[in-house]
Amino acid sequence: MRLLDGPMQACQRLIGAGRMPYVFLVPNFVVFGLFVFLPIAINIVFSVTGGPALFPSERPYVGAGQYAYLFDCGSYLDPNSCREDHFWRGVANTAKFVLFQVSAMVLFSLVTALVLNMKIRGRGFFRAVYFFPVLLSPVVVALIWKWILQRDGLLNAAITTLGGQKVLFFIDPSWAMFWAVFVSVWAHMGFYTLILLAGLQAIPADLYEAAEMDATPRWRVFRRITLPLLWPNMIVVIVLALIKGVQTFDEVFVLTGGGPGTATLMVVQYIYETAFANQVQNFGLAAAASVVLGLVLFLLTLAQLALARRKES
Repeated sequence: MRLLDGPMQACQRLIGAGRMPYVFLVPNFVVFGLFVFLPIAINIVFSVTGGPALFPSERPYVGAGQYAYLFDCGSYLDPNSCREDHFWRGVANTAKFVLFQVSAMVLFSLVTALVLNMKIRGRGFFRAVYFFPVLLSPVVVALIWKWILQRDGLLNAAITTLGGQKVLFFIDPSWAMFWAVFVSVWAHMGFYTLILLAGLQAIPADLYEAAEMDATPRWRVFRRITLPLLWPNMIVVIVLALIKGVQTFDEVFVLTGGGPGTATLMVVQYIYETAFANQVQNFGLAAAASVVLGLVLFLLTLAQLALARRKES
């Protein structure tokens, strides 16, 4: 560290002590701009250009043509009436997935945090067990559950051993979506449980002692003390789970491949296939879809934060 004292003091004398924080922030701004803002700008350029060329200078300007193609629908509630029906099927599946996944994630994370906050035997062990899936790669998680749920997997082996018939979990669209939600909740619940557990431990114990002295019912303690004081953490969990749910790709893609048919096709998978996996690669259309997805995420985050401020006030 002494080797840096001289250059830092010289820099401070040159630009002044008030500007020194910017010296430490500049490297972060450079990295952030290079790997975040620059890709966003390139993506927007691709969304208003067409053609199969990869370099932006070789792509003709088409304006809002890509967006017009995406939103050319007779009815947005009926993907079959849209020119790009796969995009709208992805939108519908993503909305359904987010509705069930975020609801289940918040509910089970809250219940788990409440249980792990109690004085139970082996509490540290169970906290580690619930958090362990978060440490696994999403691809590893999906492969594990795929081996369990596939036609000749572990679950069907147990069912046939007990005298039952094999269940084709990934053939029925409803079952495929159910397992996609289940695996996602199982994989990420520990992270959100940790956030809520931290919020529960920050609530002063005096409040619970006072409520116990007044013989307040548990459900009222939860409603009047726990839930209001835990609300900021709940907002964080909801916002993070919502963003993660909308961006879901790797787990569902490895688990079901978007099938059966397009029953579990998500928006991010549509973007990936349109840009890279299809025989005819359409970078402009994929970029336009990703810009739309980014705007939706931004608006949803603003709405959630606005609701949080209104609740606090």
